[in-house]
Amino acid sequence: MNELLKIFLSSMLIDNVVLMQFLALCPFIGMSTDVKKSVGMGSAVTFVMVLAVAVTYPLYHFVMIPLNLEFLQTLFFILVIAALVQLVEFYLKKSLPALYSSMGVYLALITTNCAILGVTLKMITNDYNFIESIVYALGSALGFLLALLLLAGIRERIESSPIPKFLKGTPILFVSAALIAMAMSGFKGLI
Repeated sequence: MNELLKIFLSSMLIDNVVLMQFLALCPFIGMSTDVKKSVGMGSAVTFVMVLAVAVTYPLYHFVMIPLNLEFLQTLFFILVIAALVQLVEFYLKKSLPALYSSMGVYLALITTNCAILGVTLKMITNDYNFIESIVYALGSALGFLLALLLLAGIRERIESSPIPKFLKGTPILFVSAALIAMAMSGFKGLI
């Protein structure tokens, strides 16, 4: 149990997919305009990431390895992720049309979200078992959500703050993200 907690906290705080691995920067910047959008995107990514790992782990270990198809892992994993994103898209379109329309193109971009593919590949390189892989995916997804929420909160403050003209827009967002990443690196010595 202690090892699972270590994997969860490490993937959420220390090896955060956005702030430390620099994956999924496009949805990180694009969907952090407000807290509601951030929660929606973070929830969709959490669903897809955890299910992608739950599907790709047995696919890799019980189909690809016995058939010596490991070289096709990226292709298979992307196909699984794309199918899961379609499920999320159908669900949001039917159940939460306002969130669906506010997410716009970023919902479809979950398919090419390198953080999801990165987590599915990293579970293999870390040689995690199934439970450890699910915990790693959940921690990574919640770390993505945490990063989105932190930047969304900062963006709300930035709107009412005097920002030098040369930093307005995207530059101040990346400076803010860098400062969040530096703060998150302080957790490295705790775990």
